[in-house]
Amino acid sequence: MSAGATLREIAELPGPRGWPVVGNSLQVKRAQIHRDVERWAEQHGPLFHISFGPRPVLCVADHEMISALLRDRPDGFRRSTVLERIGKEMGLTPGLFGANGDAWRRQRRMVMGAFDPGHVRAYFPSLLRVAKRLHGRWQRAVQGGAEIELQPELMRFTVDAISGLAFGADVNTLESDDEIIQRHLDKIFPALFRRVFSVFPIWRYWRSARDRELEHSVAEVNAAIAGFVADARARLTADVERRAHPPNLLEAMIVAAESDTGGPHGSVTDAEVSGNVLTMLLAGEDTTANTLAWLLHLLHAHPDALRRARDEVRSVAGNLDEFTPERIGALDYLEACANEAMRLKPVAPFQVVEALRDTTIGDVRVPKDSVIWCVMRHDSLGERHFPDARAFRPERWLGDGAAASGASAKRVSMPFGSGPRVCPGRYLALLEIKLVMAMLLAHFEIERVAAPGDAEVQEQMAFTMMPIGLRMRLRER
Repeated sequence: MSAGATLREIAELPGPRGWPVVGNSLQVKRAQIHRDVERWAEQHGPLFHISFGPRPVLCVADHEMISALLRDRPDGFRRSTVLERIGKEMGLTPGLFGANGDAWRRQRRMVMGAFDPGHVRAYFPSLLRVAKRLHGRWQRAVQGGAEIELQPELMRFTVDAISGLAFGADVNTLESDDEIIQRHLDKIFPALFRRVFSVFPIWRYWRSARDRELEHSVAEVNAAIAGFVADARARLTADVERRAHPPNLLEAMIVAAESDTGGPHGSVTDAEVSGNVLTMLLAGEDTTANTLAWLLHLLHAHPDALRRARDEVRSVAGNLDEFTPERIGALDYLEACANEAMRLKPVAPFQVVEALRDTTIGDVRVPKDSVIWCVMRHDSLGERHFPDARAFRPERWLGDGAAASGASAKRVSMPFGSGPRVCPGRYLALLEIKLVMAMLLAHFEIERVAAPGDAEVQEQMAFTMMPIGLRMRLRER
């Protein structure tokens, strides 16, 4: 923007006409809110305004502006205060995902250390054990002639994986019908999303049966987390060697917290350790499982890509007993498929932040405390950045297709966010995705992935974006 140019105010920007008091609240469907805002971005351009009440919201749909904004965290922008307030109201202890300011800074070092690529590589045997259990479960489904419900099945895998490698707890929902913690976890994210976007907080004045069930689930999950932490401390006390080489993320966090002498941002507290256990359970279950479901849907719909991914797995990785971190890491085309699925179907198609100081975005004046809605998927589906943008073309991530190079694609598509608050679990998530897909493609043929009645697969927001009702039918090789 040139010096002396006139800045626009948020309220002066184009946008959909709203109603008095409620703004645009009644013009969106909560489960489709991401699509509604994306549609408005198509109509009104990269900078527009909406409102979910009397307060205007600045919507930004340009990836360069979004990237600059996300890089200006935690000093210039923070996560939504509404999200933080409602999470605490529900009884959730904020971990790194929801923390802000000094609390975020002191937790970041601890969590990033636990999730660095070297540590993730060390967790491979634990992940492989869970993948073998999933293989056995799907093998039994095939032998029984049953279809596989993708969401609950993949969430069983992710709960078992994160519990084992993160907390040293073998919950093993894959080999039993006991899915207590998963049942409770499944209530929390949708409730958080529902309350954040509610026009009126009725639960504060009248508690429904669903609200009481939620309270019970939060209490059960918090009790499970307290047990994980207590067990981890007992193991560390009993075995001094574990302190030098913590075998799981929770023990690594406890050691980091106990060795933290404070510094400018203070010491990590026990509550913050517990908050990050909850964050890993929720985020580790939901995001990876939904990405896997979308990837399976897209690969089945594109037989040539599926065939190429299958051939790569069988020639490079072999079978489950031959899987190693190096072999899974060498599955470049499968990784390109995952990146393309996340471009088209990101589980976080928008982010909402608040300004911590007066600033500008583009030619718009942004006062302190302004709410900014980042439309993360808009440019990812734009022809200016991706030729044939809505097509599933994994080659664009390898540089051997007609599309932009992989490096350019990564600047536009940001499924894990950007800047200092980029998702610390991104390496682990990609390893889990590739491991499950390699297991499936090495040992099964995919006969069918579809929604009930072969209907078009619908996107639904419930904190993360998920496909509705996908079922899969396999046959053994």
